[in-house]
Amino acid sequence: MEKYRQSQAWRYVWILIFSIVLGTAYAVTHYSIPEEMEERSVVANLAVDLGLDVKTLSRRKMRLDIRSNKKYLDVNKETGELYILEKIDREYLCTTKTGTLCFIKLEMTLEKPVRIFNIEIEIVDINDNSPQFWRDTIHLDISESTAAGERFSLSNAVDPDIGSNSIKTYHLSESEHFDIEIQTGRDGSKFTDLILKKALDREKQALHNLILTAVDGGVPARSGTASIIVRVLDTNDNAPQFDKDSYTINLTENAPIGSLVVKLNATDKDESSNSEIIYSYSLYTSEKTQQTFSLNHENGEIRVKEMINYEDFRIYDMEIIATDKAVNSLSGKCKVKILVTDMNDNHPEISIKSLSSPVKEDIPVNTVIAVVSVSDKDSGENGQVDINISDHLPFALKESSDNYYELIVSKPLDREKMPEYDITITVTDRGNPPLSDNETITVELLDVNDNVPQFPQTFYTIPVMENNPPGALLSSLTAIDPDLHENQYLVYFIIEKEIVNTSMSMLFSINPENGNLYALKTFDYEIEKEFLFHIEARDSGVPPLSSNVTVHIIIMDQNDNTPVIVSPWRAHGSVVEEKIPRSTDKGTLIAKVIAIDSDSVHNSRITYQFLQNTDATLFSLDQYNGEIRTMRMFSYRDSRHQRLVVIAKDNGEPALSATVTIKLSTVETALKTYADMTEVPLEYDIFSDLNLYLVIGLGSVSFLLLITILVTIVLKCQKPKPSKAAPPSRNSVISERNSTIADSTLVSNDAYWYSLFLAETRKGKLVVRQPVPKGSRYIVSSIPRSTGLTETSDSAASTLQDYE
Repeated sequence: MEKYRQSQAWRYVWILIFSIVLGTAYAVTHYSIPEEMEERSVVANLAVDLGLDVKTLSRRKMRLDIRSNKKYLDVNKETGELYILEKIDREYLCTTKTGTLCFIKLEMTLEKPVRIFNIEIEIVDINDNSPQFWRDTIHLDISESTAAGERFSLSNAVDPDIGSNSIKTYHLSESEHFDIEIQTGRDGSKFTDLILKKALDREKQALHNLILTAVDGGVPARSGTASIIVRVLDTNDNAPQFDKDSYTINLTENAPIGSLVVKLNATDKDESSNSEIIYSYSLYTSEKTQQTFSLNHENGEIRVKEMINYEDFRIYDMEIIATDKAVNSLSGKCKVKILVTDMNDNHPEISIKSLSSPVKEDIPVNTVIAVVSVSDKDSGENGQVDINISDHLPFALKESSDNYYELIVSKPLDREKMPEYDITITVTDRGNPPLSDNETITVELLDVNDNVPQFPQTFYTIPVMENNPPGALLSSLTAIDPDLHENQYLVYFIIEKEIVNTSMSMLFSINPENGNLYALKTFDYEIEKEFLFHIEARDSGVPPLSSNVTVHIIIMDQNDNTPVIVSPWRAHGSVVEEKIPRSTDKGTLIAKVIAIDSDSVHNSRITYQFLQNTDATLFSLDQYNGEIRTMRMFSYRDSRHQRLVVIAKDNGEPALSATVTIKLSTVETALKTYADMTEVPLEYDIFSDLNLYLVIGLGSVSFLLLITILVTIVLKCQKPKPSKAAPPSRNSVISERNSTIADSTLVSNDAYWYSLFLAETRKGKLVVRQPVPKGSRYIVSSIPRSTGLTETSDSAASTLQDYE
């Protein structure tokens, strides 16, 4: 600003010099200075400009007269300088704008001699004033129905400055509805019109605050502003609207008559009568509801009109209409639902926003199961709530936002341990006494195939009685799979295993659905004693899981084989006849009954008993080995014929038995037994029914007997043949009898042969005690050491060899 003033001052100095040159003819000294120069600022040196001696100014009493109501200038009598005494305001000094020039006229007077100088000082305008509006606020009322393009005149601004420092243009603040158009008057003044460029909507914006700015042309430019307040006038173009489209009110039963249920509030964005509202029931509201509740038509209050009973009506529905009072009235409506509740205080409320149930049992930990929101209609501490669930559940609550919680999985789940969870969520407020509420949600677990079928045992031993019927149920092998549905459905099958070219599926079958094990054939303990195989249980899951168990089938023996008497042998239904010397001593072995049983050890244990005995004091029977011995010597009173019936009984339950009848005949002569390597034809091969072990034992005994016989024959052949046999004495007969019985005992050790043959000395011939069918060939392997035939042994041997 200071530099500007200096440049202006120099410009005015040159103007002054030019004026002096021209003013010589008019005798007026002209100066031009800018307004607002600082006090004591020098305008010019009058002594120099007027050609006066500075030293005489004080003596000549120089004075300065100003044609103004204020003394703005003065002169220094010592130096002759004209200076500013008070700041000059051009706008104040020249109040009328009749022209563009403003002057201060001065007269400087000197005495001795008197001399008057006319001085004219032009006050040059500077841009020291801002544009100003006549009114700081301009109010406009425009109807919201006014069409776009409408013009509205605005009061213009004024600027005391002149020329380029006066108003140059106008600006309007940003607005989507308004704009301005600048006009220029005949005197060059600027004014503007307000133009509506977009239709108004009072309900959206009832007032528009605009700023109109007037800017002058000075450097720097100055501006002034005015506020334009546009008030939009209403038309009835809006219908009344309720705060909500629907209301749900909880009302306690037995509420007092006249108590306020709800106050409906409908608003109309219009004004005046266009916004005044009347409330009424619609035709859709039942008469019962209108009888129970009253509606205030002016303020929308709904109050209890009749006693409310929860047991009679629990829900009341009504529709309320709000209508404005305009000529062409508009209306709005809302629905009100009143829920009648039992008398109680406000309890905290739990809301399950979302619930995932059922879920798979292998759901990952931290998965969200449900979203829970809590609320309490009370306020303060009574409305502050705490929420929790049981600690022993594998779930936890995690706060997600205000009053919202996430129910998450906190531990791995297992459906087989717990198929579903009842989760009770409890919310308690902090009032005194506290009120609480709870909500129970059920989370059901879906099964996944995560369990292998399990048999109760790892090894099954199943006893099966022989002679079972084909298709008999042996056992039920049931596995357990704690999974569900197809994961629990088990299929049973036998793992194939061949035994002597026989598949297990040919011997056993299993029901694939229930695991019942059946026998496909009748088992015989004497042929098959046990089986070992595996059974597998497989579920129907994806992928399937399986396990197997070992099954040990033990065939139990049944007493199904009758003992067979193999010694003494006799044809079916026949009687065994034996001849013994009457001189037999006490304890002499008479016969030995041998029976065999193909059953197991327990069932095949044979005991022997007399079923019939002619003289119980004469013979004894060993119940375990079947030996029949004499209990005393024969007397002359004893019958020559003795009948013994021996029963061989096994140890089964019930016991099976076989009997043999032995007829004993006593003779006075010595018995002579012959045996030779002779082939005797028999009816059939008895060995076909014997047990393998018995055959091996009998073969071993036969081999030993054969060796004994060979040794005996060799010894016999070495003795000289006597010329004549002496008649036997009584002692020799007894000795020979005992020797014969002893040798017969040797034969009886081989029970089978003993049952077929009995060698006797009857006119030098070997006598067969049982009928031998022609065509069968047997070799006698036992020959007594003493036959009593000293002279006819060769002929006896010859007879045996020629026998057919």
